[in-house]
Amino acid sequence: MAVSANRDANRELRDRLAEVHERYARLRSDLDDLQKRLAAVRITVVSPDGLVRVTVGPRGELIDLKLIRRATRNMDSEYVSRTIVATVHSAAQRAAERVQTLMGDYLPADSGALRYLRDQDFGALLGRSDEIVHDLGGRHDQ
Repeated sequence: MAVSANRDANRELRDRLAEVHERYARLRSDLDDLQKRLAAVRITVVSPDGLVRVTVGPRGELIDLKLIRRATRNMDSEYVSRTIVATVHSAAQRAAERVQTLMGDYLPADSGALRYLRDQDFGALLGRSDEIVHDLGGRHDQ
């Protein structure tokens, strides 16, 4: 029974390794195309009141900003400023989602890189490394 369990575990491990290798091979061969698609990400958002239109790039950087002069000329500048900030924030969030979707085709869903893109948690990038170091530390103690 133990031999059968070991075979099953080995088969699962080989299947997982084959899946990871396939994703890596596809990412490697599609890297140029992916870089172009990521660089081309442009997200445009119009504020709910229609006063502000912003376009951001893949990192959420502001590329274009349009204000409707007729409407904003006599408006409170604080309101206009808050509207700009909120609209840029919304566009940056959508850009991050788009980048995550593009990367999701190439990385495992539970990868630290995708968790970082989704949650902006830098610890997600280090988490797997910490697990590996911890596991290796435990092995040296044996």
